[in-house]
Amino acid sequence: MTDRSFGRTVVQALVRQKELSILVATIAVAIYFSVTTTGFNLSDNYLTIVHYLAPWAIVGAGEVMLLICGEIDLSAGFMFTLSPFVLMSFYNGGTPLILALILALLVCAAIGAANGFISTRFGIASFIVTLGSSFLLEGISLLMSNGAPVAAPSSGWVVSAFGKGHWSETLWVLGIVVVMQILLSATRFGISTQATGGNPVGAAEAGIRVNMVKVVNFAIVSTLAGLGGIIDGLRLGSFDPTNGGPNTMFLAVASAVIGGTALLGGRGTVVGALLGALLLGIVFDGFSLAGVSANTFDVVLGAAIVVAMLLNVYLGHLRKRLSHI
Repeated sequence: MTDRSFGRTVVQALVRQKELSILVATIAVAIYFSVTTTGFNLSDNYLTIVHYLAPWAIVGAGEVMLLICGEIDLSAGFMFTLSPFVLMSFYNGGTPLILALILALLVCAAIGAANGFISTRFGIASFIVTLGSSFLLEGISLLMSNGAPVAAPSSGWVVSAFGKGHWSETLWVLGIVVVMQILLSATRFGISTQATGGNPVGAAEAGIRVNMVKVVNFAIVSTLAGLGGIIDGLRLGSFDPTNGGPNTMFLAVASAVIGGTALLGGRGTVVGALLGALLLGIVFDGFSLAGVSANTFDVVLGAAIVVAMLLNVYLGHLRKRLSHI
C-alpha cells in the first residue's frame, strides 16, 4: 500500500466512524496538556477529570436519545439539582436509603414523562415546555432545601456504591454509557428512536408510536439527570440547591453535539457524547493546571460547539458521497 492510499484509507475511516474523529481530537488535547502542564498524568488528576465530566456524560447520555428524536430537555440540569432533595424527603421520613433512591428516580421519571406528554399531546415545542419546567423545578429545589445545602448520608453500602467509593463514579459513567449505547444501537426501541428523529412521518406510517417513543426518552433523560445529581451529591457529601442547573444541562448538550449528535435529530451516539464530555473535562482541567482563567473555557466551549456543528454537517455530506463509492 502506498503512502497516498494509506492516507486516503485513514481519512475515510475518520469520516465513516463518527466517534473516531473526536477520539483523535481528545487524545491530541490530552497529549498537549501532558507536555505543557505539571501533574496532568497523576492518578488523582485523572479522578479530577472524571469528577468534571461525570455529570455531563450521565445527563448527556439521556440528552443524546432525546436529541436524536428531534427534541431537547432544558430542565435536565434542574432535575439534577432536585433529585437529591426528593431522596432526602423520603429518607428523612424513615424510608431505607436504597428505597428512597429508587422512589426519587421514579419521581424524576414521572416528571420527565409529564414533560414529554405535554409536549407531544398538545403540540408545544419541547424547548418551551422544559424551559417552564426548569423554573418550576428550580423553585421546588429552593423550597425543599430552604436555599441552603443539606448534608448527605455519609455511611453504608449505598453511599459507597453511589458516589462515595473511590472509582464508583467512573464505573457508573461507563456502565450508563454502555447500557444506553446498546439501547440505542441494538434494540428495537433504539431503532425507533432514530427513525422518529430521522423521518417522523415515515416512522409513524411504519407503525412506530412516535409520541410514545418521545415520552419514554423524556423520562430517560430525567431519570439519568436525577441519578447523576444523587451520585454527585453523595460523592461531595452534601446536596446543594445551586449545583446542576443550566450549566450542567448546557455542558451535557455540548458534549452530545461535540460528540457528533445532530441537533435536528436522527443521528448521534452515546459513546460520542462521552468522548465530547471527556474532551471538555480535559480542557477544563488543563486550563486549571495551567492557571488559565475559567472565562477562557467558555470561549473555547462556544467555539468548539460551532466548529463541531459545522464539522458534523461537512462529515455528513462526505459520508453520503463515500457511501456511493
